[in-house]
Amino acid sequence: MSHPGPPRFVATGDSVELAPRDPDPSATYEWSVVQAPVASTATTGDDPVEQFVPDAPGTYVVRLSAPDGRHDLTVRAFGSDRAPEANTRGARASGGRSGSAFATTHRAGDEGTGASYSGEIGGLGVGAGSGRPRLTLSATVEEGNVVVRADPEPNPHSDETRADLDVEFLLDDRDDLAWRDVGTEGLALVVPLDAFPERGRFHAVALGEHGYSVPAAIDICRETAGNDDSAIDVTHPYHPPVWSEDAVIYEIYVRTFGEGEGGAFDAIVDRLDYIEGLGVDVIWLTPVLENDHAPHGYNVTDFFSIAADLGTRKDYRAFVEAAHDRGIKVLFDLVCNHSARAHPHFQAAVSDPDSEYREWYEWRSETEPETYFDWQHIANFDFSHLPVRRHLLDAVDEWAPTVDGFRCDMAWAVPNGFWREVHDRLKARDPEFLLLDETIPYIADFQAGLFDTHFDSTTYAALRRVGRGDAPATDLLDAVDERSATGFPGYAAFMLYAENHDETRYIVECGEAAAEAALGALFTLPGAPMVYAGQEFGQRGTRDGLAWAHAKEELRTHVEGLATARHEQPALAGRASLERLDADLRAGEADRVVAYRRASGDDAVTVVLNFGADPATVAVDATDTTDLVTGVDLADGGDEGRAVTVDSVAVLPADAET
Repeated sequence: MSHPGPPRFVATGDSVELAPRDPDPSATYEWSVVQAPVASTATTGDDPVEQFVPDAPGTYVVRLSAPDGRHDLTVRAFGSDRAPEANTRGARASGGRSGSAFATTHRAGDEGTGASYSGEIGGLGVGAGSGRPRLTLSATVEEGNVVVRADPEPNPHSDETRADLDVEFLLDDRDDLAWRDVGTEGLALVVPLDAFPERGRFHAVALGEHGYSVPAAIDICRETAGNDDSAIDVTHPYHPPVWSEDAVIYEIYVRTFGEGEGGAFDAIVDRLDYIEGLGVDVIWLTPVLENDHAPHGYNVTDFFSIAADLGTRKDYRAFVEAAHDRGIKVLFDLVCNHSARAHPHFQAAVSDPDSEYREWYEWRSETEPETYFDWQHIANFDFSHLPVRRHLLDAVDEWAPTVDGFRCDMAWAVPNGFWREVHDRLKARDPEFLLLDETIPYIADFQAGLFDTHFDSTTYAALRRVGRGDAPATDLLDAVDERSATGFPGYAAFMLYAENHDETRYIVECGEAAAEAALGALFTLPGAPMVYAGQEFGQRGTRDGLAWAHAKEELRTHVEGLATARHEQPALAGRASLERLDADLRAGEADRVVAYRRASGDDAVTVVLNFGADPATVAVDATDTTDLVTGVDLADGGDEGRAVTVDSVAVLPADAET
């Protein structure tokens, strides 16, 4: 269906991308404004993909006329004074490109490796007393009615209270439900069961003095003719798959992971038992499609073919099946922002101004395409051109059935509306499919039906500063707090990492002692830990062949122990609470030590991280001084049995009632 998707919440001046879904490039699509505030003069143009800019507060209805009928899209525009602070939401756009000048994704073969994002705490968040509110939705059946409840909460950094917040709902234009069938009770909507359609989707934001929340959504399907909760099936389309929240992720740089007589996929299969032994749940491979000379694979020349130097499609499928046989899921690295300049379509476009592919790309000049960071081997696609969207959606359809999720490259550089369509397209087929975005720094609005899990570049940057000795270890907890300060809802998910194929190895920059502590942070802070292949045994080269023969076995054992503790301890789960503790230091460097408590239900642990080169002795609140990672008793004998000596990380049982 061509319908452009869920309703939008924006502020006046925001740009809303209007694009038909599942487009036919040969068809005719027309946009018009059929409802607008009296003060508005906003209009649409004549192209199939338009940028609509509300210019007055109020509700707009924009209509798409398509071959399969007419489709209305509701746009709720708040005044610019209600726009969330710009540094909490990226570019002011609902459908256009979002992102930041801080973005970092350096490619060997283009500009080499490195990062341009400093990640300073406070640089992305909010001022004292401010911050976007947050919102969750729930639904039940009560006395013959479907009741959709909103639960707003003020930003933790805000001086507002829950009573200060309002909630505004929108119905989904795609559903057969009208406002005349909906009642209200406080912060809830009430729909009689006998008026409830086969499917009803509800969208809402919390409103406060400092702006509106990341939009929340709930999807309700009528199941039976009953009069209780069994009558409906409730899903939360913006929540991440449960399996992904605590998954241990292992990134593999495909072309240098292993050597042997077989291809790259065979080399990975040969190491799957090893990877499983590490405690890995998910393997993320760098791109595997045909590409130009650059070994990283991000400069794609064919979006539908496996790179011949890596193996065949049969080899790739055999790898995925072998991983699945071990209970390991696989992420496909999806590149949508650009193609290689070696791609046949770009070659045709640059050599012939009249080529049909000329409109596929953005241009700086007659011969120079638009790109980022002056990368010399890629060309940015023009997403206002329907054949581009069609081509990339077909590529999504080609590879999604073979894997368990996409790691979305340069997500910030692709129009939000395109990702929103990809999200809905894939979730309709498999709600458990994972969408992980590479957006640096992260953008809270990307949780609203674009992606499930986000690169936590803020904690990454804090890990680097702490590891170098440029910041106290407590900066790690400030970094985690930044998620809520930025406006992410409580159900948002994050991937924690200390290094990847774009960054200098942590052990090289920060040393072995700090590297062990950093691994401890990845596995004990809220978020899904990611280990870059070789990190577990002290690899020093970022993209070199892995030095298997020189592996540090004690470091690998350290990772295995951390992964086991993460899987076995409910208190280390992603949704477990996080509480700062005062590190009662008896010996060691105060700035190199941080302590915190994690708790879930009847389970709790105390975690101590030591980034210093020498052991630290810390008095802790724990019910046992036996480390849950190593099984070793860390008791120092002092402070009436409360003191423990920590080399790099300690995870100790704690009282859940504290």
